[in-house]
Amino acid sequence: VQLQASGGGLVQAGGSLRLSCAASGRSLSPTVMGWFRQAPGKEREFVAAMTRSGITRYLDSVKGRFTISRDNAKNTVYLQMTNLKPEDTAFYYCAARKTGFSVMEAAQGFPIMETAKGYDYWGRGTQVTVSS
Repeated sequence: VQLQASGGGLVQAGGSLRLSCAASGRSLSPTVMGWFRQAPGKEREFVAAMTRSGITRYLDSVKGRFTISRDNAKNTVYLQMTNLKPEDTAFYYCAARKTGFSVMEAAQGFPIMETAKGYDYWGRGTQVTVSS
């Protein structure tokens, strides 16, 4: 299984970028596809995720600015980022989860979507740099 991310770059504060991540592999049909990011000297953090059925989760600081979407037929996830801020500067990784959810996870509102351990596959990532 391979995840190929693209779309990163350098943008001024207030600008926009659209990240894409295509998953490829035999019989791959990810239940969840998501984005994480890691800035220099910081831990990797969850940004956004989306299930096949359309359930989404976002990091609080990106709500209203970032929108995740996916094309299930193409196993591709997108992250539309608007009103970018310098603190959004990071290496952005896409991830995919192949398994479903337990009854308990569903009852709890799928919190595992927001943790790195909830994903089985990771892409190499793409750099996003926002200048002030």
